[in-house]
This record gives sequence, structure tokens and C-alpha cells, in this order.
Amino acid sequence: MLYVIVPLWALLTVSLQTASSARCSCELINSQKLFPHDKLSRVESDASECNGKITKEKSLELDSLLLGLDRRLPQLLEDVSMLTKEDDGGIYGVLSLQVIENEMKDINQLIDKLNSTTVGHQQLTSATAKQLEDLKAEMGALELYDTMQVVKKQQSNQRLRRDLDKCKNEIHPVIQPTQPQQGNCPHGEFVNITGPRVNTAGEYPGSYKYGAWGRDPKPEVGKEKWYWLVMLTSGNKHSNYVRLYSSLSSLIVGVSVPGNILIHSSNPTTNTIQGPNIVLYGGALYYNCYNRDAVCRFNLTSKAVTSLQLPKGTRFNSKSNFCQIDECYPFTDLDLATDESGVWVIYTTTQDFGNLVLSKVDDGEEPTLGQTWRTSLYKMGVTNTFMACGVLYATRYVDKETEEIFYSFDTVTGVEKFDVGIFIKKMSPNIYSLNYSPVDQMLHAYCDSNMVSYKVLFE
Repeated sequence: MLYVIVPLWALLTVSLQTASSARCSCELINSQKLFPHDKLSRVESDASECNGKITKEKSLELDSLLLGLDRRLPQLLEDVSMLTKEDDGGIYGVLSLQVIENEMKDINQLIDKLNSTTVGHQQLTSATAKQLEDLKAEMGALELYDTMQVVKKQQSNQRLRRDLDKCKNEIHPVIQPTQPQQGNCPHGEFVNITGPRVNTAGEYPGSYKYGAWGRDPKPEVGKEKWYWLVMLTSGNKHSNYVRLYSSLSSLIVGVSVPGNILIHSSNPTTNTIQGPNIVLYGGALYYNCYNRDAVCRFNLTSKAVTSLQLPKGTRFNSKSNFCQIDECYPFTDLDLATDESGVWVIYTTTQDFGNLVLSKVDDGEEPTLGQTWRTSLYKMGVTNTFMACGVLYATRYVDKETEEIFYSFDTVTGVEKFDVGIFIKKMSPNIYSLNYSPVDQMLHAYCDSNMVSYKVLFE
């Protein structure tokens, strides 16, 4: 904004006339050009438009694409190297080639997107540079109206103030406060996901709509590459066994070795599985106990079941489910999650008015409830949650093709964010369970009977 102050004697010429009736009259004549307010308004509008074009999100978009390419290329080389070493000429080679082909398609799409984004940024930079030059010229012309040099004096004062601050800081340096680190993550900050890396119907295509799958973050010796699968076989609500696979290839082609491990011969009954929110950790399956506001832990080796009673008022039996626009997912009151530090349970209580509550599950002879955090996020406005590096993430339904990771809660700093803005490309309309695997930084989703996985990118 230009401040123009002109003395009256510079603007006006005054002529004094004396009438016969002894009345005086003054004729005021402006000796300077009128200030072009319309031109100043246009400059302000152009400056605002220029600021709107250059946003942090545009820069992050390019960084995210470059990071995704940087992470995908080494993975492709690793997969090709593994195929070269371990190709058996049979089903393993065929599956590995299929995985590599999918990875190459994803990389090509990433490169195309990177190229188009780069061209768009170049055009934007060129157009913005010209606009800035025009704005600079117009501001120079407007400064000619500053006959009292108000703007120049303000600029001089600002320079003096900066020099004074610099001098003070050199004498008494100010120690900048360190920003709180997000979570306790050896990988860095969670910035994006790529994929899907795996998309398979597995052994029973289209048969069981609800379920969960993944890997054990703390596997027993010799079971490091095993995968597990739980399908809700009774009314899309309950199950009484977990199915194990010795490798990802075995899961894709449906060859289950060692097969099913039974919790109980009846389904449902006491201590069997209720709902699709299930995790495997340290050779034990964690899930919502049938018809109880409790977490069950089933040891796959001893077949023993122990349970953890949740606080009084915990909602269960489909009283506070995960929901999207058109429906709620039955028996999703309790969600179990794993990350680098162990097992977590996400739930809500009547005392918390439906907002998400997060508790650490401490391991022992019997599981116990550890530290608890309360959030301001309403549970039934969420479709899923998962943990990564001590940070809780929540998703919401966007449309049939897209799910958004929109929320995070850092258990170290207590900071909540509602603008995470990471999008998941879905292979089917609904994601009924979501598990993060710290073993390989993969996000495993169970979607309308399909098993899909995505690579989590950290920076």
C-alpha cells in the first residue's frame, strides 16, 4: 500500500478575490496528477493471484513423486536380482515375473506423472516470472506519486531494524526452540504411500467379504517370511481360526502351509474372533473377543487364550463402528494395530462421547492395558485406523476409488493433525481392515475379500 502525503501548498494554488459585498471566495486547483487507485487495486489483485499459484502443496507434490521413484527403483532391482538367483522354472518364477511387471507399470505411471508435473511447474515458473516483472514495473510507476518519499523512508527503517536485530543476535544469540520429533521412528516421517504392490483374491476369490491379513512384526525363528490370514466365515462377523502361509507367493496362489490353526471347534463361541480388526504379534493373534468388551490373545503354539478387559463403558457389539457415507462396518468397535513398539488397541467409551481412545497393550503372562491417550476425533466418522512409529493414523472414505489418510495423533508430542492428506488408491470400494507391517513398511488392506498391500514411504 502506498501512502502519499502531499503538502497543501504543493497541491493547491489559491487565489483570493474580494467582492464588493465584502465576501471572500477561494478557487482550489490541483496542481498534481490524481492518484490511480484503480491501478493500485489491480496490482494488489495480481499479487494475490500470484501468491495463490505458488503453493507449498505444489512443491510437496514434486518431492513426493521423486521420493516415490527413489524408493521404487531399488526395490525393482532387488526383486529382479532375487528372481535371477531363486528362479525355479515353475510357479515361483511366474509369480515373481508378475510382481515385477506390476512394479514396472507403477514406475512408468510414476515417471509419466513426474514428467507432466515437471512441465506444468516449468510453465508456471515462466508465467510467474513475467508476472513478477510486470508487478515490479507497475510498483515503480506508483512510487512516483510518493512525493514525500514515505515508502522509501519505511523501507529504510525496515533495513535499519533488520541490521539492529542482526547486531543484537550477534551479541546475544537467540537459541531457536527445537521442533518436537514426530513419534519414535527410525525411518523418518511418514510422507506417502505407493502401490498397490500386491492385489490378490487368494484362495477363496469373492467368498469372504470381511477379514484381515499381514505379517508378524516379531516372528519366531524360521517364520520371518510367513503371512497370516483371517476370514470372517460366520455371517461376515465371526471366525474361529487363523490360516498361515509360508511365503507371499504361497498366499497368492492359495497354498496354505502349515494350514489352519483352530481357536475353537465352534464358531462363534467364547474367546473366538469377532470383527475384522485383527493382528498377529510375537506368535500370538490379538482380536476382539466374541461378545465381550475385551481383547483376546491366542498363542499359536500353546493354543492358550488370555484376555484383556477394557475400561468400563467401552462400546462393543456394533455400538460404535467404523463408518463411511453409506454404511457402517459391523463389529468394528475395537481395532487392533501393530507398529515398531508392539500392539495397540483403538476403541471408544461412553465417557469419551464416541471419540477415539488409544491404549498400548503391554505384553506379559497376561496382556495388560498400558498408557492411554484420548483424542478429539469422532470414531464413527472414520473408516479405519493403524499405527506406524508411535503415531495413530485414521482414514476416511472419499469415493469408490479413493480413501484418504487424513488424521494423525503423535503419542510422543500429543499433537493432532487433521490435514495429513495422503490418498490410497483402492482396488474395491471398501477397506474393512488396515494393518501396518514394520517388518517391510507395508500397509496391508483387506478389501471386499481381496488382499491388497501398499508401500509406506518415509522421509
